[in-house]
Amino acid sequence: MDNINQTLSHSPISVLSKFGITVKGHLKDLLAFINLTKLRRKHFQAAADAFIAKDRMNELSAKLHPSIQYLVIDQVYQEAENAKTYKLIPAPDAKIEKPAYFRAGQYICITAEVAKGVVVNRPYSISSAPVDAQNGYYEITIKRNEDGFVAPYIWEHWQPGMHMQSSGPEGHFYYEALRDRHCIIALAGGSGITPFRSFAREIVHGNLDIELTIFYGNQHDKDILFLNELNELAQNSKGRIKVIHVLQTPSQYKTQGQTYFEEGLLTKDLIKKHVDVKNSTIFICGPQAMYNFLATELAPLELSKKQIRWELFGAAKDIMQHKDFPKEQAGKSYTLNCKIANSNIDIPASSTESILVAIERAKLQPVSKCRSGECGFCRSKLLSGQVFIPEENDKRRAMDKKAGYFYPCVSYPIENLSIE
Repeated sequence: MDNINQTLSHSPISVLSKFGITVKGHLKDLLAFINLTKLRRKHFQAAADAFIAKDRMNELSAKLHPSIQYLVIDQVYQEAENAKTYKLIPAPDAKIEKPAYFRAGQYICITAEVAKGVVVNRPYSISSAPVDAQNGYYEITIKRNEDGFVAPYIWEHWQPGMHMQSSGPEGHFYYEALRDRHCIIALAGGSGITPFRSFAREIVHGNLDIELTIFYGNQHDKDILFLNELNELAQNSKGRIKVIHVLQTPSQYKTQGQTYFEEGLLTKDLIKKHVDVKNSTIFICGPQAMYNFLATELAPLELSKKQIRWELFGAAKDIMQHKDFPKEQAGKSYTLNCKIANSNIDIPASSTESILVAIERAKLQPVSKCRSGECGFCRSKLLSGQVFIPEENDKRRAMDKKAGYFYPCVSYPIENLSIE
């Protein structure tokens, strides 16, 4: 080892090779740190004394992590009877050629005015691939929800040429080689297919080195999004993508190549039929009902916690269906006192609607991003009253709970409230 230590400062990998040791994979990155301090010192000594007028590092950071992106709708595609894809490009006055780069699986938070003075934020998974951002555009796919607050407005009003703002790419629902297995199982339901479309495109473009098996659950054939594209991506993936459509009603389609059609639900037995679960990481994106079902269905597989990745699914669509929600609260309305700067504003708040939506309806323009109780962007202080927070959405830090802070995006009033 003495001989090795004497010469490690030059090139650890080349020195190790002299001893017959071959360095592979991520160990190369770890060994690179051995010379990092010495290399930095060398660069500092060689640097000019002149003031740095142009900070390239901050310029790069602003491009990769913009707080606001100014976009315009370029095209709208009808994907299915109840789903549209919106192609977004940089607005002409944004003075950028392409939107910020992202990792397949991330989302952007769109800021939109859904009625006069009512400005809301909504997160949408980017359904296009990171390589598409390099070519100048994002795509987001939105399913129509008649009972929703925002989706009906989007369907009626979003047209080519419309300008909007978005956040930079957000979220942690992406493949990470240091954490995830090489074989990825994607469990999708409805519009939850969008991040996996991004995964699949990136694989075919050669920028994502994984094997992907997509289980895509729907009720009928007509509900399937990207049917032909997923089929083509599987065919062009050289065996790295397999798609299993799981339908609750008989399909008119037949299994062909790497695309399969199964009837039933996303059960553990069906998953095990097509893939080696033990040596895979599972990514899940879909409606809350699918999450509830899979939480029970996957438990007997005894996978480690890090082997199952759950995408944020937002606040409960119908909080009355939550097993812990106090049913006597149905139909009740409370007064929500909001202390904002030096103002005290009283607004109505329904027990079955999140506090964040109540504030948005009152045109107070609250800030938010994930709307799932994770990012903490809407963090507020509860001064008086009680709220109901579903256990699975309560991701507050212990200190926040102790100090009375909460996230309005996943909280429901069960008394008159005062918040700050």
